Amino acid sequence: MTDLRDLYQEVILDHNKSPHNYREMADPSRMALGHNPLCGDRLKLYVKLDGDRIADVAFQGSGCAISKASASLMTDAVKGKTLAEAEALYGKFHDLLTGPPDVKATGEGLGKLAVFSGVREFPARVKCATLAWHTLESAIKNVPEVAKTE
Repeated sequence: MTDLRDLYQEVILDHNKSPHNYREMADPSRMALGHNPLCGDRLKLYVKLDGDRIADVAFQGSGCAISKASASLMTDAVKGKTLAEAEALYGKFHDLLTGPPDVKATGEGLGKLAVFSGVREFPARVKCATLAWHTLESAIKNVPEVAKTE
């Protein structure tokens, strides 16, 4: 195992143990629910908008270390971004996890979210890592149904 891989695992474990923005939000502009039927992860995401900018974002829920760390890092990454910027970031993150196996994942433009590049080697975990993002997309588009990874 490389030192870089150890560092990545440490970041994921730290965010799982002490997730950022893990709280209920009293007056969200948008709220969405997410569920990964494959493993049972559940997520409630709150978004406070200021115009088209994400002024605050928070989540609560239960899930595996990958799911919770992904939600934690996602909330850090999208806070202060416009809705269009958040959707573009979702696209980059999704491409990182689902890109062709013969193309090396770089994580360019993703900052700390690049720690999930190793998840693409474990297809069952991709849904865990993308649950928060699917839920964010539902909140942004104000979709009333529960976001699923299926």
